[in-house]
Amino acid sequence: MNSEIHVREATINDAGILAEFNGAMARETENKELPPGRTGPGVRALFAKPEYGFYLVAEIENRIAGSLMVTKEWSDWRNGLFWWIQSVYVRPEFRRRGVYRALYEAVRTRAGRHPMVCGCRLYVEKNNAAAQEVYRRLGMYETHYTVFEELFECRPGKTQ
Repeated sequence: MNSEIHVREATINDAGILAEFNGAMARETENKELPPGRTGPGVRALFAKPEYGFYLVAEIENRIAGSLMVTKEWSDWRNGLFWWIQSVYVRPEFRRRGVYRALYEAVRTRAGRHPMVCGCRLYVEKNNAAAQEVYRRLGMYETHYTVFEELFECRPGKTQ
């Protein structure tokens, strides 16, 4: 059995599985059900706005084993871009096989080709010790920042 991991940039044809992964991740990490009509359009919207970011998928034996999304944040302190790693998901049957490692290495390689990228960041659930250990093993470290948020109703399609 060939279990080589192949990482590629996702295409619009992958939108269905990416939306499915988002729902599975929300259930597993936050015990939250995402509105069924929100994730599919949300995934497809990123493909329509590549300046916002991109998805990578990892395949094993022509099956998508995992994925992540990268979004871009401008840092005036560094005069560069942070790439935020989000929506990380690996199918349970492919976990502990290096899928996230392959995805992260692909992000690092791509970031290295872009002179304006000054770093990669991600956020993780406070109680997700397994994921935190993976991130540490790959060279990431916990920062001194705490994330705050205020949520607003999103109205896709409405512009200023």
